[in-house]
Amino acid sequence: MRHAKKNNHLGRTAAHREAMLSNMAASLLLHKRITTTLAKAKELRKYIEPLITRGKEDTTHSRRIVFSYLQNKFAVSELFREISQKIGNRPGGYTRILKTGFRKGDNAEMCIIELVDYNETYTVEEKKKATKTRRGRTKTKTEQSEKTHKETVVQDEISYETSNTASPIVEIKDPIVNEVVIEEPVADLAPPVIDETPSITNEIPTEDPLLNEQ
Repeated sequence: MRHAKKNNHLGRTAAHREAMLSNMAASLLLHKRITTTLAKAKELRKYIEPLITRGKEDTTHSRRIVFSYLQNKFAVSELFREISQKIGNRPGGYTRILKTGFRKGDNAEMCIIELVDYNETYTVEEKKKATKTRRGRTKTKTEQSEKTHKETVVQDEISYETSNTASPIVEIKDPIVNEVVIEEPVADLAPPVIDETPSITNEIPTEDPLLNEQ
């Protein structure tokens, strides 16, 4: 009975199994996607994800630990230079398994295992649609009414200011001087007061009727 034996030996010895997972991990880091059986992919995922987490910390100690598992300096450089920059903000789950059917011959279940951040088909972010609610519509109506009220108040103030201002400046061309004379606006003054009292003159009349009678 296989109680508490969760590891799949994959029908190989311990040395053969470790060498196979090491080669598959290096190929996945270099090519970002490989095709294998589903059983191997599940074991590879448990093998490579701790190494990718270790790659986020670029130190000599981390590089030596990863190299002890992969035994491939090109895969180690790829992990610490490019992949670690790509998956820096991801807290885990660096790989994805996609089932592709069954293999002819032994009918083994096949799949594709790939790095999540290198598949642009699944990394495109969908735009969130704006949801409309009744509360939102009533809010927009009240805002529109307040906006129209403010516009009417501003228009009334502008019309009041323009009505109290003087007439605009007028330019008149003087034909004698041949220059433009600017007439400033004259404020509205009260009409002039006309004195209707009879004027008294000291002139002596030329013809006096009393003198003519003598």
